[in-house]
Amino acid sequence: MQFSADEQFALELDREDPGFRDRFHIPLGKDGRPVIYFAGNSLGLMPKAAREIVDLELESWAKFGVDAHHAAGTPWYTYHEQFREPLARLVGARPNEVVCMNSLTVNLHLMMSTFYRPTKTRFKILMEDPAFPSDTYAIKTQIVQRGLDPKGALVLARPREGEFTVRTEAIVDLIEKHCDELAVVVIGALNFFTGQFYDVPAIAAAARKHGVIVGIDLAHAIGNVPLSMHDWDVDFAVWCSYKYLNAGPGAVGGAFVHERHATNTKLPRLAGWFGNDPNTRFRLHLEPEFVPVASADAWQISNPPIFSMAPLRASLSIFDEAGGMQPLRAKSTKLTGYLEFLLNEIGSDKFTIITPRDPNARGAQLSILAQKQPKDLHNKLIAAGVKCDFREPNVIRVAPAPLYNTFHDVWRFAEILRAA
Repeated sequence: MQFSADEQFALELDREDPGFRDRFHIPLGKDGRPVIYFAGNSLGLMPKAAREIVDLELESWAKFGVDAHHAAGTPWYTYHEQFREPLARLVGARPNEVVCMNSLTVNLHLMMSTFYRPTKTRFKILMEDPAFPSDTYAIKTQIVQRGLDPKGALVLARPREGEFTVRTEAIVDLIEKHCDELAVVVIGALNFFTGQFYDVPAIAAAARKHGVIVGIDLAHAIGNVPLSMHDWDVDFAVWCSYKYLNAGPGAVGGAFVHERHATNTKLPRLAGWFGNDPNTRFRLHLEPEFVPVASADAWQISNPPIFSMAPLRASLSIFDEAGGMQPLRAKSTKLTGYLEFLLNEIGSDKFTIITPRDPNARGAQLSILAQKQPKDLHNKLIAAGVKCDFREPNVIRVAPAPLYNTFHDVWRFAEILRAA
């Protein structure tokens, strides 16, 4: 598409595709004008329907008390089941491979308790660098829990000298080099720092060829880019829902377990009562042995956290109304491409885009490396009504989300950046 730096061009694109902005609460700046909210990669905006859905569950609590677990409408006992199909569509899975539960890092620990089974020869874990810090903390503690040293057990895929993103061939080469020592590959589908969308199918294929388990962090990918966890032959994946899924702060996470594992009730796992067969779940002391469900539900530890799940219903209904990820991805690619075009038009020697230029290798994010006084530049953007985030030492992450951001948002941001 041929872009233009003219404001009317941006306004015309918004008329052609108004998106779903009117379904969300847009925060206001000090001047009373909507902020340019480019922080959906940290916390998505609140769907307007979320309040009513949460209020309904509060009303059920007030009206029924414990009986709300089995009351008409959305009974709490089976509350998590309504998320299987919409989440399966977003991650490219079968419904029995998906479970909505816990937080991302808790789910990562649960997955590693099953899939990280180190031996004397196969004990290493491959990650990208930088990975999201919480993932690194979790993986290092998993290594230590097994009596191993992270310094010897962790293999890191790093960018080449002078580059910012990790090449797919570098990850594949590391898999080949350490294939006899690797137990698990754990990588983010979309890197939080650079916005790089990894070639997950190629990485998964390289690992699976050598019998290496593949785990994917979908925190910045779900609701952002099209995914096919089942067809890509990934073993497990974990995610949160407060970023591009707009489910609110600390909202419930989720996990994918490939069908070949999900239906294998013999796998070791950390067990809890909601992972147990529903037919015997409440027999408690009468049948004390854990009987796992033959699905991803078997990794569920506790009963559904209703109030952290309820807002997700509002957001997922918008995704379904939008037609899923394909049309949203098309708009996202155009939004991010327009942002890149305008940044190139500014042509400043004071910042560099470190996100891949290839639209297929990135999501709804451009990471801008500020050459001089990066914090000062970020503060100027915030003061001018832009909400984006700063990552040490010098990167500003800008994430135009297709559900609620507009082309005029992008145009206004570029004008503010030009002035700053």
